[in-house]
Amino acid sequence: MAYFGVSKRFRVIAALFTAALWLIFNSAAEANEYDIVIRSGRVIDGTGAPGFFADVAIRDGYIVKIGKVIGRGDREIDAKGRVVSPGWVDIMDQSGSIFLTDARAPNKIRMGVTTAIAGEIAPPVAPNELAKYFDTLEKQGLVINFGTLYSLGEIRRRVMGDTSAAPSDIQLDQMKKQVACAMEQGALGVSSALVYPPGVFQTRDELTELSKVAASYGGFYASHIRDEGIGLVAAIEEAVAIGEAAGLPVEIYHLKAAYRPLGGELMSLAIAAIERARRRGVDVSANLYPYTAAATGLDVTIPPWVFADGKDKAIARLRDPEVRSLLKKQVAAGAGQGWSNFVASSGGWNNIILANPFSQKYERHRLRSIADIARDEAREPADLAWDIMLEGQPNRPLAFYFMMDEADVELALQASWTSIGTDAAAAAKLGEVDALGLAHPRSYGSFARVIAEYVKRRKVLTLEEAIRKMSSLPAGRAGLHDRGRIHVGLRGDLIVFDLETIKDHATWHDPTLPAVGVDYVLVNGELVLDAGHDTSARPGSVLRGKGTEMLHLGAPATILKSPSCH
Repeated sequence: MAYFGVSKRFRVIAALFTAALWLIFNSAAEANEYDIVIRSGRVIDGTGAPGFFADVAIRDGYIVKIGKVIGRGDREIDAKGRVVSPGWVDIMDQSGSIFLTDARAPNKIRMGVTTAIAGEIAPPVAPNELAKYFDTLEKQGLVINFGTLYSLGEIRRRVMGDTSAAPSDIQLDQMKKQVACAMEQGALGVSSALVYPPGVFQTRDELTELSKVAASYGGFYASHIRDEGIGLVAAIEEAVAIGEAAGLPVEIYHLKAAYRPLGGELMSLAIAAIERARRRGVDVSANLYPYTAAATGLDVTIPPWVFADGKDKAIARLRDPEVRSLLKKQVAAGAGQGWSNFVASSGGWNNIILANPFSQKYERHRLRSIADIARDEAREPADLAWDIMLEGQPNRPLAFYFMMDEADVELALQASWTSIGTDAAAAAKLGEVDALGLAHPRSYGSFARVIAEYVKRRKVLTLEEAIRKMSSLPAGRAGLHDRGRIHVGLRGDLIVFDLETIKDHATWHDPTLPAVGVDYVLVNGELVLDAGHDTSARPGSVLRGKGTEMLHLGAPATILKSPSCH
């Protein structure tokens, strides 16, 4: 009898234990239906449509439900009183090199950036090493998503060296093969930088022929156009003509009316030129950063012919007093002399501010105008600027060029086809200058500034339109149709921010102050910023162009394959 009693008790206990396990596992299954649920936020989906209140559920890196979400998530985020937006896309990034050594991008994620598209500066590898470069980034891990174009200026340099000469037929063919190689290995398109050597020596015909190759792989053409000053309209028309003849979309980098004497007038002409092209069917758009000063090297104050035989020869020429005398006359002749005269565009040396001399000798003069420093040292401004440039070698001393008018920035922001790009790299550490050494507030503030300054304070944009310009519009330009919107089935790149507190704090004197107000950042469904704090997650993806997929599927006969890639 004892035996049967024990057995009965055992069976009862076992049954109760089984029932308990069933309840535990089923409760867990219900609680874990989603990885993350963002609750009760004001969802602005990135299309420009009005916002609505809803929950957003994420599972396995994708958005799987929008609306009233009954099931629980492993992580629940209370977004009540906050905005839920698609992650923002930096269409004009400069992080190609820094991501090889540090991929945290703390300045970017605090602005809400989840995707960066680089390209004005070439990737730090040859075209036939691009796939390996991408593999390295994936192996090391990225915090945000990253893709890149390949620079046509760098391709020219690799084939021809630093020269102003026109390419021979053989050299042009070699460059085409390098473009094909870059596209096959994952470049999203090609880019040009036509105010800097060697790009300044590339003709429209050369750029068109190279862009045709990128077009055959489904790429696009992005350009720092030949002149952003008095020749702005002609430079836009050149970019449009290249895209039209080559048969590919055109993206104009950091659109600006960079000619101080015509502040408040020039941008309307630029917009009219782009809209004329769009009306006749050319796929052209532009991006910008919301500031009135550009930032680049002091070398742009020098007529480009000095660089016709490479950097070493240019430095030797700059040390020659007779050459300097000629250069100063050419700078003083003003705009319209066949080159982009940054001194004339800035309205003189008084509006050119030393940003980073890369030299202890001149460090004390940081954030002072070249004109003021020259007066203190009883020197000509041109001589001072060029000596700073020489002293800072092998680095590239940098300056701010206050060339733009606020009215032109506002006008450009209002165009339906403009998006936002920082023209800045990721910083290795929060509070430090970006990897370019460029202490411009755009590195830390651009995206937050659009909301704080142009949505809330100036009311230039609606919140929905601003978010569209920072999400679906740039994502679409880069061919990233699985991102940039809050829609079921798309990637879980999302941010949650406080509309009341979001603000850029970076200034000209304190350019590395982080933006505030972005509380949560998700990349491919994983938190990389959690309640304002970095996580250790590295869920970012490398974003390869269509050329890679086309190659795997069997390239059409029209595509110029490059044997050097395989």
